[in-house]
Amino acid sequence: MRSIWTGSISFGLINIPIKIFSAVEESSLDMDMLDEKDHANIKFKRVNEDTGKEVAFSNIVKGYKIDDKYVILEDQDFEAADAVKTKTIDIQSFVYEKEIQSIYYEQPYYLEPDKGAANAYALLRDALENSGKVGVTSFVLRNKESLAILKPYKKAIVLNRIRFEQEIRDTKDLKLPAISKAKTKEMDMANKLIDQLTEKFDISNFKDEYTAKLLEIIKNKAKGKTSKPGKLKVVHKQEGDLMEMLKASLENKKKKSS
Repeated sequence: MRSIWTGSISFGLINIPIKIFSAVEESSLDMDMLDEKDHANIKFKRVNEDTGKEVAFSNIVKGYKIDDKYVILEDQDFEAADAVKTKTIDIQSFVYEKEIQSIYYEQPYYLEPDKGAANAYALLRDALENSGKVGVTSFVLRNKESLAILKPYKKAIVLNRIRFEQEIRDTKDLKLPAISKAKTKEMDMANKLIDQLTEKFDISNFKDEYTAKLLEIIKNKAKGKTSKPGKLKVVHKQEGDLMEMLKASLENKKKKSS
């Protein structure tokens, strides 16, 4: 793996040089865009809007428009905005991970200690593990400030980018039912169904089955075989049937278990 960022973790007076690596990779198939007529590959070019000519990547600069004019930004301008955050992951506080709603989570990265930083890295990792807490930090990656948490994962420290509060849309524009605090027969039945389906979470039990099936269809199509999608039967139930649906769900689970 190739590192995408180098800098250091600031932990009190301790400075831990690290490298950042992407922790995830796509499981979806890499599709190419083709011309329908002759299946030639579609290429995307960076074109000057005024001249229509292609522009080499090395000749492209970044600019911000103010009053119909562009202010051109250079590398030192981005660093000048906050030189510390472009090179330092400063732990600002520690919190319990359960206090952070899942909607805030974004992208995970692995952190690797740089030369001479193994002991300090291990100390922070193990302290996080023992405390059951995560470190809250902010840093700048690719000219964008990100909020993040640091947490142990196996032998690594994971930096998980999380969204700022202002990036989360409000739910007020959604047409949502009111939250009911009253106990009903339907609620009791729903709780029983939840208890019946509760088990210890094991991520290895879940696979990307859709991609595997799609790849199988592609391989069959290459051999001249065609596949037809199965028929879906969508049933719209009225509220009056809710109790019957819950009962049927519980009975169905019992039959599968026996």
